[in-house]
Amino acid sequence: MDTVDLVTARARLEEQRAELDRSIKILTGERPATESSDADAGAWLTDAGRVEAALASLRRQCAAVQAAMQRVAEGTYGLCVTCGKPVPPGRLEARPDAARCVPCQAKHDRRR
Repeated sequence: MDTVDLVTARARLEEQRAELDRSIKILTGERPATESSDADAGAWLTDAGRVEAALASLRRQCAAVQAAMQRVAEGTYGLCVTCGKPVPPGRLEARPDAARCVPCQAKHDRRR
């Protein structure tokens, strides 16, 4: 059975977290200033909504990375949080923050 290299996993997760933090800082700094005209107000709300949606998504990703880093620290990284079976190394390579094996993730997504 393939094993997960925890040193590499931790480094990839730290890199991913730093990248997410940079993106959050950029988006936070790019919030449009309040517009004075009514015509621009609608456009501002649309832009602000997009920025908020992007920030929410980035924060969810950041939380998933933090949770994965916690699993590394606890020695449970690479094990599905639902069934406890190993998460395939290829899945962890593609998604270092993956918490579930593919079947459990599919079930989780269907319930959402």
